[in-house]
Amino acid sequence: MSVVHCLTAGWLVDHLSFINQCGYEICDSFAHPGGSTRNTSFEDCHSIYTFTATPSTSDDTPYGPGDAIETESKRAKMRYVFRKEFFDISKPHIAAAPEEQLCQGCPELICNSGMFDFFPPFIIPISSWNDMGCCFLLILQKRKRKCVFNQGELDALEHHSKVRKLIWEGTSDLVQEGLKSGFLHHNTAKLSCRKNNVPQRIVCGLAELCEMAKKFPAVSESDHQAVHVLEQETSSSEQDLLSCVMENSSNCAKIIVLMGQKYLVPPKCSFLLSDISYLQPLLNYKKKYDVIVIDPPWENKSVKRSNRYSHLSSWQIKQIPVPALAAPNCLVVTWVTNRQKHLRFVKDELYPHWSVKTLAEWHWVKITTAGEFVLPLDSLHKKPYEVLVLGRVQGDVKEALRKSEGVLPIPEHKLIVSIPCNLHSHKPPLAAVLAEFIKPDVECLELFARNLQPGWTSWGNEVLKFQHIDYFTLQQNE
Repeated sequence: MSVVHCLTAGWLVDHLSFINQCGYEICDSFAHPGGSTRNTSFEDCHSIYTFTATPSTSDDTPYGPGDAIETESKRAKMRYVFRKEFFDISKPHIAAAPEEQLCQGCPELICNSGMFDFFPPFIIPISSWNDMGCCFLLILQKRKRKCVFNQGELDALEHHSKVRKLIWEGTSDLVQEGLKSGFLHHNTAKLSCRKNNVPQRIVCGLAELCEMAKKFPAVSESDHQAVHVLEQETSSSEQDLLSCVMENSSNCAKIIVLMGQKYLVPPKCSFLLSDISYLQPLLNYKKKYDVIVIDPPWENKSVKRSNRYSHLSSWQIKQIPVPALAAPNCLVVTWVTNRQKHLRFVKDELYPHWSVKTLAEWHWVKITTAGEFVLPLDSLHKKPYEVLVLGRVQGDVKEALRKSEGVLPIPEHKLIVSIPCNLHSHKPPLAAVLAEFIKPDVECLELFARNLQPGWTSWGNEVLKFQHIDYFTLQQNE
């Protein structure tokens, strides 16, 4: 189970376990005794890229005895698991100073200790004192800042003051359960220096491929299939991959090769690799979704400076055809940064534009294997949590009542606490935590996805990013 503990405050989630339960077992008859394989490839008109279904390993080494190449009458089976070192977060990224740790847990101790005698109360607005005491005063002293907060920072302080107690107390309760059960554990000496063993990030060039696809010859919608099913022997061009929804309808995982890179596709899933300028294949798929999860590439200063990640403006995000993709009473979940400008935009502009009513604000809290926050809870720079805004599409009242029968109403606040993946933007799974608020076997869609999930449709210009085979290891069969 990806949900390790469930309390009133929320859930302690095992992200790694969820990935490995997706069923990355290659069970088609690709391999044969002696290590030979069937490899069907297609070269496009430029003879540059290939997109094939093939079961070779990431380093193209011959199959060994542990790779389960069985007798000729049996199917070959290879099971892949996600590399656990990507979740080995044993120490905080930035540890809180001792006085800040005290402040995190018991703000009232600082507030009653006379610390205000040393810091004039006008440094922080009155509206930001709730449940925080003078947590920020210590940080302000450290940073030697006085009265230089801009409006965005003041808004962030005020929002943090409202959710801080819920996050602290709820996370503490879930961490205690995790320590009792052994899922979390206190740091020991042997946990040092594992960071050096984490593989280098893999550059796949998927976004660049989507950009290049705009130069492909136009495809007639009437002549082109809306769905391409991944079969045992798949032969397709990049143009096919980038112009229709790819679907793995089998109970086994598949391996596809794109530009010489291998990607694992879990069972019972579908995906579209494209950028926001080409969403028509997803509309042609003609599915209406009961759950839509959105993780937009929000615009911010660091992204602009680094030039590493693409971002969308608020206007571009509003153009996403959520109303055309959503079923009646669809649950819409949007990941939002801690920038209050984005949070207000989702609640006040984006959701009303899509006829979505805001219902709740949840938080994903990131912790280490020892249960510590990965960043100081009261850090002014970055927080150890991210926000999810949940809402429902408004429409036919009778249909909405019918679809809500037998499911619980969305709570106003919940926590999803997990050890984060150290790969950028690898969000925790929501399928298990949303299960009690939706009916079983509903259609689910993730927009701006970077990985695939069984039972879900995924779209994005890096939708296969974390499916790269080098993020996995081949597990020998028992």
